[in-house]
Amino acid sequence: MDVPADRKYAETHEWYKVEGKVVTLGITQFAADELTDITYIELPKVGSTVSPGVIGEIESVKATAELNCAIGGKVTAINDALADHPELVNEDAFGAAWMVKIEAADLSPLNDLYDAAAYRAKT
Repeated sequence: MDVPADRKYAETHEWYKVEGKVVTLGITQFAADELTDITYIELPKVGSTVSPGVIGEIESVKATAELNCAIGGKVTAINDALADHPELVNEDAFGAAWMVKIEAADLSPLNDLYDAAAYRAKT
């Protein structure tokens, strides 16, 4: 499995790409493959403030999974394309299927996450 080296990874299979104080969040290809055909994604609203923990849901034909977030902050963008095309997550989990952008209040929780090599070793 190809795991981009420019991100951090949670044990719950979310990825975090940091650009300044803005963090882009999505789920890994491993998670997408485990869920199989994704049919619906519930994301927080732009402008809302999220706390570390569950911030959304991902539904598939197989199961419903929680979208977890390791950081808190203000939601600056969501991937609107996923509303009409949730299958993008199965097709391009590390690219076109990013889910949320958050202006982080504190980036330090990301220091406890896996780098790409450590995540690859866990999956």
